[in-house]
Amino acid sequence: MSIERIKLLPLRSLSVALFVLLTSLGTLAAQSEKTSSDLDKASGQVDVIVQFNRPIAADLHQKVASHGGKLKRELGLVQSSVYTMPASAIPSLASDPEVTYISPDRPLVPTGLIGGDWVNDYHTDSINAPAAWEAGLSGSGVGVAIIDSGISTEEDLSRHSVVYSATFAPDTTDAVDEYGHGTHIAGIIAGDGQDSSNRHSFYTFRGIAGGASLINLRVLDRNGAGNESAVIAAIQAAIALKDTYNIRVINLSLGRPVYESYTLDPLCQAVERAWRAGIVVVVAAGNGGRGNSANPSGYGTITAPGNDPYVITVGAMNTKGSRDRTGVVPASYSSKGPTAFDHFVKPDVVAPGNLVISLYNSQLLLNQQSPSNEIQRGLYEDNGNPIRASEAYFVLSGTSTAAPMVSATAALMLQRDPYLTPDEIKARLMNTAFKNLVPFSTAIDQVTGASFILSADAFTVGAGYLDIQGALSSTDYSFSQLGSALSPAVVVDPAGQVSLVNASSAMWGTSAMWGTSAMWGTSAMWGTSAMWGTSAMWGTSAMWGTSAMWGTSAMWGTSAMWGTSAMWGTSAMWGTSSWVIDIVNPIVTTGASGNNALFLGDTTH
Repeated sequence: MSIERIKLLPLRSLSVALFVLLTSLGTLAAQSEKTSSDLDKASGQVDVIVQFNRPIAADLHQKVASHGGKLKRELGLVQSSVYTMPASAIPSLASDPEVTYISPDRPLVPTGLIGGDWVNDYHTDSINAPAAWEAGLSGSGVGVAIIDSGISTEEDLSRHSVVYSATFAPDTTDAVDEYGHGTHIAGIIAGDGQDSSNRHSFYTFRGIAGGASLINLRVLDRNGAGNESAVIAAIQAAIALKDTYNIRVINLSLGRPVYESYTLDPLCQAVERAWRAGIVVVVAAGNGGRGNSANPSGYGTITAPGNDPYVITVGAMNTKGSRDRTGVVPASYSSKGPTAFDHFVKPDVVAPGNLVISLYNSQLLLNQQSPSNEIQRGLYEDNGNPIRASEAYFVLSGTSTAAPMVSATAALMLQRDPYLTPDEIKARLMNTAFKNLVPFSTAIDQVTGASFILSADAFTVGAGYLDIQGALSSTDYSFSQLGSALSPAVVVDPAGQVSLVNASSAMWGTSAMWGTSAMWGTSAMWGTSAMWGTSAMWGTSAMWGTSAMWGTSAMWGTSAMWGTSAMWGTSAMWGTSSWVIDIVNPIVTTGASGNNALFLGDTTH
């Protein structure tokens, strides 16, 4: 693949910082070229996805069987199959010339988080959804595949909305939601608001694309656990059913850590097959934004398959219970770019993802585990008993709840113009995203008192905050102008020279979307009139400059960004006048992948 450098800008203070970060993200672990790093210490019997260099056939299964492998599932979409086999036999299997890559059948978890105290939810107002409704748009006729824990239709989702259901989750025979996550996601997309539309109601919780047809593809069990082979099989089904149900959008509010380049990852390969089939793939960014002791700011935490440059990756914002989008700030837990190994600028856009109110079923496990997430009916109706718990709605936080807002927006765009391609939709969403965001804010953990600095930079908010009205009004970027709307990649050398790179056949040329006069250029998103001031985002005196966020002693140094005497100290640039948002106590779930899923919620008091 040929590489084109779009800009070369001096970032002297970043010479060590970003170089170290990108290098570490690109070499997370030594590994065989044909086996993933997380198989290095595997033992006993393991479930693996084996990718081949030709379509699945009986003789390939026999090859794996000769190494002690037992077939579990074929994944023809990505020329792969899932096998149970001895870990000790993996190196010899990998040496076969017809085997291209071997990785575990990794667990995935939903990227919805649990928050505590709640405020009223005006996410539809802050992203300008009413403009679509006033124009008569509802997503009617557009199929949206929800690959999640299933869908329950007892509340605000009629069985007419769910036009097809199937389960791919282990040990399940029914696609009905037994966990609660998928139902919540479905409500954000297409809930009809029936339970909040009675004669006592003064506010209705309605889905953004209430007329969309939902294709329910269950991949998570009653505990919210699943594996990537089930997701790949569900994606394969969505592609097969595309013409039958006009499936134009796939929503993936789930993910897992990144272990290799997207070019090797079977889950990423699957979402790319959907993209090639003309389906818009929307993926939650992940919830690692609060990082850890080695990476306190959470940069480089985008999860798979959100690390794939062809999909639309969505981060989460906190509306603070307001209709006014000018005050939204990043949710502290929302994962940030650049992506591991490939260094793509992600997320692509952000949307409300904090304390989002949607559908609830008291019989499902997620709801039983988090009764504090129930809301009171007095939040949306005057029935003489305002503290009575709602039987239909509760809150979740996380990038899980942000992704379906973008999926629903894509459905609205496709209803208006059925001929839009996935690339045109992505380009228009990014170009019209609201960019006048609060540059810096602070989140405070109510329990520990720890603070988190939230920067509305490209690795945190991408191209900006979802604007449905803007996306629907846009006529920019026709297919003839676009190659592929890949997310931009960033590189930095030890001298501090930073540039955006990508294939010259894509949309990165100097006269295209990412060029000097376009979205990433001097007069557009990061330009003189945009959020990063007169010298633009990448300039020497802007965000990455010598006196800005990254300081003079490197990004992670003790005297740099997070140090007591650095930018964020009590007498520093932002002082006591910065935005402050409280964060509720984090709860760790053991789930399917250990403690990878942090249940958090940013709340305002």
